[in-house]
Amino acid sequence: MFEILKAGGWGMLPILACSAIGLAIVLERFWTLRRNAVLPPGLGEQVRSWAHSQQLNPAHIQALRENSPLGELLAAALDVRNRSRAEIKERIEDTGRHVVHGLERYLNTLGTIALIGPLLGLLGTVFGLIRMFLAVMVSGVGDPMKMAGGIGEALVCTASGLVVAIPAYVLHRYFRSRVRGYVVQMEKQATALLDELSVARPTPIDTRTPAGTSVPRPARVAG
Repeated sequence: MFEILKAGGWGMLPILACSAIGLAIVLERFWTLRRNAVLPPGLGEQVRSWAHSQQLNPAHIQALRENSPLGELLAAALDVRNRSRAEIKERIEDTGRHVVHGLERYLNTLGTIALIGPLLGLLGTVFGLIRMFLAVMVSGVGDPMKMAGGIGEALVCTASGLVVAIPAYVLHRYFRSRVRGYVVQMEKQATALLDELSVARPTPIDTRTPAGTSVPRPARVAG
């Protein structure tokens, strides 16, 4: 294997660097995007139970915020639970954008590696062909070994670029799809909590008498 990589020439260096970075990102994303870490089982039901029974205090909310991405989203709603439904919904949307950004961390880098992998392989191929033609110009076509070296360098770089790019592209699409699925589930939990907060805090009825009207007095019963 080392001999094959060595045959690729210096063009293999950026390809190997991209493969190392891509592997680190894939391992980190697999660990971070575990379902139990993003959407802990039963967390939404537990938070709605807290909201229903009014068992909410700053310690509860802070622990919830540090629990998971879903917990961070639900904690944002609880922070403004005494405000109107529109304000709570706006806070959920603002926090949701930050949560999604965290879930998609490093995915752009992985997508970039999938894009530039074949280009780096093509660059190595071009340099391999240039090396072959220079060898032909110096010694003619009588030495096939020098031509084979240039062709081998070109083929190794091309294959290595594709070997790095194809898994990176597939895993990039896979992680993006997983994040979208998590976002849908978090939206459902946030909407359920919003409904619970609206029920737990009903809109007060305005009992003031409108201007220009009088309160009717009870009729006097004749003695």
